[in-house]
Amino acid sequence: MDDLIRHPLAHARIERGWTQPDLVREIRRAALRRGLRSGVDRQRVWKWENYRAAPDEDSQLLLADVFGVEPALVAALGWPDWLPGRDSSIPLGPASTVPALREALRSSMDRRTFITYSSTALAGLAHQWAATEPHSLARALDGQSVDGELVDLLEATGQKLTGLVTEQRQHTRTLLDAHLTTVTDLIEGGNYTDPVGRRLHTLAARLSTTVGWHRFDQGKHAAAGRFWHGALHSAHASGDRDLGAGVMSDLAYQATWLKDPKTAAEILESAVLRTQHPTARSLLNLRLARAQAALGEDRNCRRSLAAAEQELARSAGDPPAWCSWMSPADLLVDSGQCQLDGGQPERARELIEEGMALLPAARNKTKAVFLTYEAGSFLNAGEADRAAQAATQSLALAKKIGAPRCVTLVHELAPAFKKYKGVDSVDELLERVRTA
Repeated sequence: MDDLIRHPLAHARIERGWTQPDLVREIRRAALRRGLRSGVDRQRVWKWENYRAAPDEDSQLLLADVFGVEPALVAALGWPDWLPGRDSSIPLGPASTVPALREALRSSMDRRTFITYSSTALAGLAHQWAATEPHSLARALDGQSVDGELVDLLEATGQKLTGLVTEQRQHTRTLLDAHLTTVTDLIEGGNYTDPVGRRLHTLAARLSTTVGWHRFDQGKHAAAGRFWHGALHSAHASGDRDLGAGVMSDLAYQATWLKDPKTAAEILESAVLRTQHPTARSLLNLRLARAQAALGEDRNCRRSLAAAEQELARSAGDPPAWCSWMSPADLLVDSGQCQLDGGQPERARELIEEGMALLPAARNKTKAVFLTYEAGSFLNAGEADRAAQAATQSLALAKKIGAPRCVTLVHELAPAFKKYKGVDSVDELLERVRTA
């Protein structure tokens, strides 16, 4: 799995082929040009790139000189948003779908793993999605149109690929990418009627969403974000508001996962207002609750959890495909994790155990994640043996289904187990984590 480049300073530096000592030399040269001296060293740069400290005003002006950024932008945008190289999202519009999908397909081939969409860009994209009505699809160009029979075949193939269980789906990356490329080519050609075009855009959104989750599970967060970005454009062009809201909730889930719950909450608060189906609203409110719990907003979290429960209870008929898996098990386990974040470990353990018992056997990836939540709840209760058993089961399952992000969750739990060394199950877990 690629190492994450989490900070825009590291991204800007690496884009120029500089090491941290190289950047230090550039900063000192910039200081000399101004007749100054700089005390910046490699340790200081490391702290900046790991969110341990922020450069003072003088150091930021030297960095701006190094990267060729106008000082006025430094003051206007603030740290670190003025740094170069932060990709902005492609604006929604009548011809935006293909560029967004092409960007995702192209960038998935490189090894850039920096989270290039800033919180400002994501929040702006969410607002634009909520406020912009889809334009009419482009009229068919000269030549043979894409007919409904071909779209039937494409949809059936797409449904089979996206409907595979996680253990099987890890081996279909090339097939999914190729299928999405084919659909993108057809959209770009423009040879279809409006109804066929809506179906093509819907299919592209579903495929791009699935591919995004593949990348996310592999820890390739920049690629995941770009595929979800492409999926949002496709969903918007299809006119499917709930599908677009689902994509926004995936971007929000990623933000929460990467310790940015504030951005996640902003995205979800925008998306849930334009969501129609009760199951979809339940899922968005549940993810909003998780973000609010991480922010310490207990009252808002309780309100969102209540809304999620009420919406799920009133769901009837077939929910949208992208959230058809949403169930009482998800509500219970994520509610438990909210309780854990809120300092209520006993209640958290009860909810997580109850939800785990209801989770269908086919949802192995979700089970791997939930097992880490269960391990965390046992740790909070001081039950090291049960916690180690749950974490060991999660680790084995995550490796089996090819989900490195779930392996990462277990790695993040490992330090909390060290005080229980000498317990057989704990020692076994720590050894497995060491060799994973």
